[in-house]
Amino acid sequence: MKKGNQKIKYADLRHIMSPKSVAIIGASENPDKIGHVILQNYVDSGFAGKIYPININTTGKILSFKAYKSVLELKGKVDLAVIAIPAQVVPQALDECGRAGVKGAVVVSGGFAEVGEVKLEEDLIRVANKYSMPVIGPNCLGVMDLRSRNDTLFLPTFKIDRPKIGGVSFASQSGAVGSTVLDLISNEGFGLARFISYGNASVVDEVDVLEYLAHDKETKVIVFYIEGVKRGKEFAETAKKTTKLKPVVIIKGGVTSAGSQAAHSHTAALAGSAEAYEAIFRQFGFAIATDIKDLLNFAKIFDTQPPATGNRIAIITNGGGTGVLATDAVCQNGLVVAKLSKESEQSLRKSMPPIVNIRMPLDMAGDADDKRFSTVLEVIENDPNIDAIIAVALFQTPGADSRVAATLIHYATHMSKPMVVISMGGSYTKMHKEMMESAGVPVYDSPGDAARSLAALINYSRYKKGI
Repeated sequence: MKKGNQKIKYADLRHIMSPKSVAIIGASENPDKIGHVILQNYVDSGFAGKIYPININTTGKILSFKAYKSVLELKGKVDLAVIAIPAQVVPQALDECGRAGVKGAVVVSGGFAEVGEVKLEEDLIRVANKYSMPVIGPNCLGVMDLRSRNDTLFLPTFKIDRPKIGGVSFASQSGAVGSTVLDLISNEGFGLARFISYGNASVVDEVDVLEYLAHDKETKVIVFYIEGVKRGKEFAETAKKTTKLKPVVIIKGGVTSAGSQAAHSHTAALAGSAEAYEAIFRQFGFAIATDIKDLLNFAKIFDTQPPATGNRIAIITNGGGTGVLATDAVCQNGLVVAKLSKESEQSLRKSMPPIVNIRMPLDMAGDADDKRFSTVLEVIENDPNIDAIIAVALFQTPGADSRVAATLIHYATHMSKPMVVISMGGSYTKMHKEMMESAGVPVYDSPGDAARSLAALINYSRYKKGI
């Protein structure tokens, strides 16, 4: 947020993220209105704080709540105002919030600088500065905090699944990307701590969001979709501090000239040089995703697995060809296929059937059952030549069933080394994949996904150690 050329910092967003009272400006009885959806979502989420519907044209009640014409009519203090009214009247409503002592605001309304209405956005900034009020938006989805059941999204709960509570926080400059990833997270094996969609970033920007999440105790992993940065130097300084505390997975929108132009018309972002952004991201240890699939894949390995001590990867499989593909993927991502220690080789020769060739990738044969998986994992877990493990579990084979999944869960959740699983197939495989992911085991659909995710974890572990 700027006052003249000076930035006023509002890294403390707690009243926006975890409010005890919310005024919804633009609340409506009309189910087609955004203000109605937002109010209904607060009801559906079970928000325990006070809710004040605000609508200048309404008297009486909205969804059983007493309605008010202005926040100035409210007797109680308001932590958060969610503003969903036409852009032209947003500055006036925000001014009333300032006069009423509202502690923070989310402006979901569009129609500002992203469509050329620069003066209108400057008016919004001026009002926010006047009252030293943190404002998220405009042109955004706003925020979601599952623990306090704060949900400013104007997307109905029947259209987008809400994730379970977890340790991954997701910030997105784009509401569309944000809603899509939220929906996908709901079906992944990890949960959400915070969600922040900040749109045009006219007041609270990406630097403020990153700084807030860096110090947020509920956030274990930060996931970021970004189109542009307005304060490059401050962003770099904040990034350097943040990645020393916790991992940041980032995807940059607008890396091509056409994409850069699209980003500007979308959120009025200054997309800038893709090469410059990538250089900053790499310098400060960000895990760079190139698509949404990688974004989710990286998030779940950071959320569930311990740091890696090196890049020597053991590959075990109950299907030879998939082990070969995993070997290729490991090497293609700058990792090394581990070599078993002599002690491990001797131990495995005694316990494995003669058809098993004791070397990496270790093909345990198509009849490998839970006992064979367990024997191998017990040995390689304690092998000093191995830093991380990829376990290929093909549930189409005769010996693979729920007992194999249970064995993989046991080792992946108790080892001090990172371990990921590759499992590909139809409904029977999907059942076991969900079983493992619900227990905190990162499962991937392909060797490439698994290897890229391990590489991201290993690279960050090295960065944090200063290697």
